[in-house]
Amino acid sequence: MEEKQLEDFLPDKNSSYIKKFNNSDITTKINQEQVIGCIRTVVDPEIPVNLYDLGLIYEIKINDKNDIKIKMTLTNPNCPVAGTMPESVGKSVEKLSNLNSIEVSLVWDPKWHKDLMSEEAKLALDIF
Repeated sequence: MEEKQLEDFLPDKNSSYIKKFNNSDITTKINQEQVIGCIRTVVDPEIPVNLYDLGLIYEIKINDKNDIKIKMTLTNPNCPVAGTMPESVGKSVEKLSNLNSIEVSLVWDPKWHKDLMSEEAKLALDIF
């Protein structure tokens, strides 16, 4: 019998959000702080803290053409909004000017843990 992996039980293990704008007239380079500002507007529906401060954003890459790639996770693989969170993050970043493309990928490795949370998020949730 084949051994099951965590990924076998996930609702949509390749959950991602991709949108291309083909903006060839890039006048200003987008910086990481602008992307983080957008992501901070997305709040976890079960925990009243934004996804960035929860430590759910693992990686933000921005190239010279303003193609943005984000790797994120969730607090729990069985999260009922697993399929919609990458889209929520992507749509928050789409508001930036001069964006060429956005790709948000949901990853499960490394596994999320509360030590990834910002101090502000820990204080808001009384986690020490």
